[in-house]
Amino acid sequence: MSESHYLLQTYNSKVVPLLQEKFKYKNKHQIPVINKVTLNIGLGEAVQNPKAVEAASKQLALISGQKPVVTKAKRSIAGFKLREGMPIGCMVTLRNVQMWTFLDKLLHIAMPRIRDFRGISPKAFDGAGNYTMGIKEQLIFPEIEIDDVDNIRGMNISIVTSALTDEEGLAMMQDLGFPFRK
Repeated sequence: MSESHYLLQTYNSKVVPLLQEKFKYKNKHQIPVINKVTLNIGLGEAVQNPKAVEAASKQLALISGQKPVVTKAKRSIAGFKLREGMPIGCMVTLRNVQMWTFLDKLLHIAMPRIRDFRGISPKAFDGAGNYTMGIKEQLIFPEIEIDDVDNIRGMNISIVTSALTDEEGLAMMQDLGFPFRK
């Protein structure tokens, strides 16, 4: 396997046996696995600056290695000068090889570049074992050139797992090496 599959190797060789021992799973299909990772950039500025969606899409494509889908407004909101159908963000869903490659890059390259980083919150689970976190700036990813950035944008990263409880999801992510705060 190539270097980009390091996290998948770790999952198969270390995490699976640890989870099986800790939660006493009788069947290997009960062991939680990461199903997909969704990256989402919401752009409130897109109402005044339509080129913002294009710039954010290019950056998200560089970060994820996959072409993003442009999200459009579902309804009009007069106070925000927003019309139904206007582009207001972009998102990408990663699965399989791209997902593991992205998570590896997030854990080992991007997170260490976050200023004043003290770990991610263990409280951001949704009750069904899925985890969502926010990143304040896209500059932590090595693919983004600082000179090409017109605006600093944040993004949401959702990690969807097959875990049934938050405890199982947290245990799996800790064993994978996610830096949770104590």
